[in-house]
Amino acid sequence: MKSDVVVKRVLWFLIGLGAALLAASALGAEGEPEKAAAASAEKWLARLDAGAYGETWKEGSTLFRKALTQAQWESAARAAREPLGKLLSRKLAKAEFRRSLPGAPDGEYVVVLYESSFEKKQSAVETVTPMKDDDGVWRVSGYYIQ
Repeated sequence: MKSDVVVKRVLWFLIGLGAALLAASALGAEGEPEKAAAASAEKWLARLDAGAYGETWKEGSTLFRKALTQAQWESAARAAREPLGKLLSRKLAKAEFRRSLPGAPDGEYVVVLYESSFEKKQSAVETVTPMKDDDGVWRVSGYYIQ
């Protein structure tokens, strides 16, 4: 009789442990797109910070490259970034996975927000939106700074 109670307690413990591990695994997996997308965004931003606007267009997602020509992007990026001066700091504020965004086809996106500071704009918010491209690689599909 006493061994039945011990067996039941051990089984309940194992069931609880299994549920906890499953939940932790699901949370870890849920964070993976955000981590991969943020890494992609940071690599892309480094090129943008260096003024390599053509490279950022080439490294953008298929959707990004179809939306505007390289010359259009270079002009827009130059107009948005050069008046701000040099980047002083950038801190990841938030990364949020989404399956749909206004004006974009359904897919896998991560909206990444950075709190940034530039020589001529002390406080800015940069929004970088990587998407999982057709080949499974996270590439930037949008950039906005305010």
